[in-house]
Parts: sequence; structure tokens; C-alpha cells
Amino acid sequence: MGIDIGSISTKGVIIDAGRNIIARTYLWTEGNPADAARRVVTDLGSQVDRDAVHVRAVGTTGSARRLVGAMCGATVVKNEITAHAVGTTFLHPDVRTILEIGGQDSKIICVENGIAVDYAMNTLCAAGTGAFLSSQAHRLGVEVEEFGEIALTSKKPANIAARCTVFAESDLVHKIQVGYAREDIIAGLCRAVATNYLNNVGKGKQIVAPVVFQGGVSKNAGVVQAFRDELGMDVLVDADGHLMGAFGVALLAVEAASREGAGQATFNFDALRSFEFATREVECQKCANHCEIICVYRDGTIIDSWGNRCEKGAVRTEA
Repeated sequence: MGIDIGSISTKGVIIDAGRNIIARTYLWTEGNPADAARRVVTDLGSQVDRDAVHVRAVGTTGSARRLVGAMCGATVVKNEITAHAVGTTFLHPDVRTILEIGGQDSKIICVENGIAVDYAMNTLCAAGTGAFLSSQAHRLGVEVEEFGEIALTSKKPANIAARCTVFAESDLVHKIQVGYAREDIIAGLCRAVATNYLNNVGKGKQIVAPVVFQGGVSKNAGVVQAFRDELGMDVLVDADGHLMGAFGVALLAVEAASREGAGQATFNFDALRSFEFATREVECQKCANHCEIICVYRDGTIIDSWGNRCEKGAVRTEA
């Protein structure tokens, strides 16, 4: 099982021995990654015959990977770059560039011979993310899921300033006021996401084909077409591209389980429902860093911690 816990959405998959996805889910995190993890696990469990399917290992990735990894007893906890690269290269061994846009972050991964050799992530600007599109969809009174198809009907996309969210929003209001057609504004917004991404996240990176686009925004046909137009090359999108982080970390969990042997206990789907934990923030005083260390406790026992930048701040766990 692989779980990708993002700031906006949480994704999960279960793969079989042949590395095929046999259960998948995608839901909103809603500011509560622990509850989102519970809902993901429950949904995945409902999609399989739990008497016949036994999950041998769990991997977690995403912004809350450590917390959810502790909850699930994860075999593997990996960053998003590694998870996305592993999942994508499994499906596309010849991939050279991975474009990924999620709810609040975006990244580019450059691959050579199946290995990630360079990457970059967005910093402060949210103009090239799913959250930006969602907010503009609300302003226009359109469901964000409809953006892609509407954008493809445009004959002359509006030129929306893409330097940052504030400029893009003010430009959007101006375009509405002067009477631009809705489909042209929406197509312009999709193009703004692509150009903002390429000018910021992709700045200085050599984008080489084959190119794979993934993340929740890859479901937007308007943004996909905008990338194709801007890059002048084909951009591949998988049906499960929005689940690639979860798929990649599930593959890593398979490898870890194989290394550790087949005698591993199977995952208990029901145990997560009753999992109660508490977190406490501790400021380490053992060096000049003064790291803020997050400690996770279950029944008064510390089971995980993170945030220390040196060995002096390492917290001994009992799980």
C-alpha cells in the first residue's frame, strides 16, 4: 500500500504482486492528514477482498509522510521527489522529464537512464498550482473540473499576467470587466499556469522528451494543451498520473518487504480507526540550532519524532 499525504489532497493505492494497481482513492486532506489517512485506508480496504488480499508493507510520502507513516507502521517513508521518480520510471522507463503540479506545490524532475539527476520545486508563488485554478474557478462561478473542456473551446485565449497570483487575479478581473469571453479567460488561465511553471519551477532546466505530466492539475485538459503548445512537444498524461506519488512509494514498500523477507505481519485495516495519538513540540537546547522537534506519542509512549538537524536532537523512540 502506498499513501501520499499532500496539503490539499491525500492519495492511496494498493498494488498486487505484478505491480498492478488493484485499489485506488483520491480525497481532500481538509487540513487533517491523520483523519485523511484513516479515510484513505478505509476506502482502499472497501475495494478489495480483505480475506484474500493481505497488505505486506506500507509506504508513505507527501508533506505529512512521517506522521502517517507512524500511524500505519510504514516500512518506507520517502520524499515526494523519490516517490514520483520511482513510479514514473516504472511506467515510462525512457522518461526524461517529469512535470508535476499539485494543490499547493509543483515540481520538475529531470531523469537520465531511469535515475533522477536534478529537480526543482516552487518556492513562494502559488500561481502555477491547483489552488490557484480553484480560486479562479470560484471567482468565475465555474467548477474547476470543467475548466479543461471549456478551455479547449477557446479560439483566442486571453493573455493573463502569470508573474504571480496577485497580478493574475487583478488581470482576470480586468478581462471580465472589459467583456472577454469566458472560454477565452479560462484558456488564458490554463496557459498562465503553464507559463508560470516553466518560467519559475522549470527555469534553467533542460526539458527533454519524453515528458510526463502528473499531479491533480494533469487532469485539466486545458493545462495539458498549454504545456504542449509552450514546449512544442508531446506531453504524456497517465490515467493514474494524479496517484503517481502513492504508486511510487508502494513500489518502494514492495522492495523493502522483499529485502526483509516474507514473514512480515500483514497490515491491519481496522487498527487505524482506533489509533489515538498526541503531538508535542519540543525546542532542543543541545546546540545553537534550537530545533523545533515534533514528537508523536501513543498512549504516553513516543513512537516517532522529526525536525532535528543534527544527532544531538535525535529523540529515542520505543516503537
